[in-house]
Parts: sequence; C-alpha cells; structure tokens
Amino acid sequence: MSRAFVNEDTFVDSLPDRPVSEHLNLVTERGLALIEQALEAARAAYGEAQAAGDREALASAGRDLRYWSARRSTAQLRVPAQTAETVQFGHAVTILREDGRQQTFRIVGEDEADPAQGSISHVSPLARALLGKRVGDVVRAGKDEAEITAIRQ
Repeated sequence: MSRAFVNEDTFVDSLPDRPVSEHLNLVTERGLALIEQALEAARAAYGEAQAAGDREALASAGRDLRYWSARRSTAQLRVPAQTAETVQFGHAVTILREDGRQQTFRIVGEDEADPAQGSISHVSPLARALLGKRVGDVVRAGKDEAEITAIRQ
C-alpha cells in the first residue's frame, strides 16, 4: 500500500535492528568506554527525537539504543597480562610480512576494531592466526605468511 493512503497519525517508521554478532563480546577498557559513550549518545538522541516528535529520528535513535544496550549488556572486559609470552586479546603484535613490510595491530573487540588505525577484531582471520602464538612464530597473513617480531600490551 502506498504511504499516501496511510493515516499519518498511526504510521510508525521502524528500522530493522542492527545485527548483533554471535561472537563473545570481548572488550578492552577503551572499547568498553567507547560502548558506554555510544550508549549515552543514543539515549540523548532518543530523548531529543521524542521531545521533537521526529519519528524518523526516533526510529534511528531507538535502533541505535537497542544495539548499544545489547552490546553493553554482553560486554566482557578483558585486561591482557602485563608480561605474556603468547599473543592475547588486547595485545599489540608486530609482524614482518614476506614482502618486507612491518605492521603492528592491536587485537580488540569487534566494535573497537579499525584496521586503518591499527586495531583488528579478535574474530578476524589475522587475529585468530595470531592468538596464542609467540615471537618468531610464522602465521598466515592474508595470502602470504608473516613472522611475529614483537608482542606488547
């Protein structure tokens, strides 16, 4: 039915929920803070949309509020060991690729991951290859291999 034939007073815009990952919601201290900031921003946007009577903004803010509430309620804070011989969640790992490039990635939660800024999700293929490994181990990094040269918190 065309929206032209719907009573505007009873029409409710709804957006599909943002998909929530089925993986454990592991977070660093920074990741938890980012989730809490996003949750507060969603609450504020929801309140503003309600006050303004803006149904489109209300639907969008409601969707974000549901997503960040779910992510906050399932967040599991993990603090990496200060000294660890193996790669753990939260560690920064430096690898040397076969082509000579050296890269460092911090293994973080899904919501915190930003590969362009040097952080990757713990569920990414590279992070999965790195977890539990030691300096000197060789792992699959994309289509090539790379050697782990450093691990730090």
